[in-house]
Amino acid sequence: MDHNKILGVVLAGGKSQRFGEDKSQVKLHGKILIDYILSEIIDQFEEILIVTNNEIKFKFSKKISITKDLIEGVGPLGGILTAMKWIKKNNKNYKWISTFPSDTPFFTKNELKIFYKKIDIQKSKLFFIKNKKMRHNIFGLWSMDLMEKLDNDLKKGERKVEVWADTAGVEIINIEYEKKDPFFNINTKEDLEKAYKMLEND
Repeated sequence: MDHNKILGVVLAGGKSQRFGEDKSQVKLHGKILIDYILSEIIDQFEEILIVTNNEIKFKFSKKISITKDLIEGVGPLGGILTAMKWIKKNNKNYKWISTFPSDTPFFTKNELKIFYKKIDIQKSKLFFIKNKKMRHNIFGLWSMDLMEKLDNDLKKGERKVEVWADTAGVEIINIEYEKKDPFFNINTKEDLEKAYKMLEND
């Protein structure tokens, strides 16, 4: 795939209700959580956009821009629409957006490269990663052609990524892993403790 046609997007607009504070800003072994994903994808894209509704810290780069959700409280789909409209508003030439969560410290650029290598863009306008029977809806590649449908469906009240993706027609890309789960995400304080142990056993 031509990476110059893809905008990298980190979705950090969630309320982190189960965690109790903005988990993107929590430190894991002295490094804030959002910087784990940023450090892996920063060299894979011409630009990265962070969608967040909070004042956040992250490792500075001229490649990174930040914007707030256009519509708050509608979940990841709202962040994706925000990224698409940011592209249009700023007259960018990206044809796709590649989305990432801010709470997966073990995801690496190797998984991203495998994901892209397996994609046939003639088959769909939307691709998600799946592994070990679990679908990871936030690790996605979304065509800009989906913007109008997404905008209309959000106005109609659609909120669930999985439901919307199934109606839009999503292609699933399977990625296997053997050791540490690259898709392990931190939702609770207990998950954070598990992440510490995973790093210690690495």
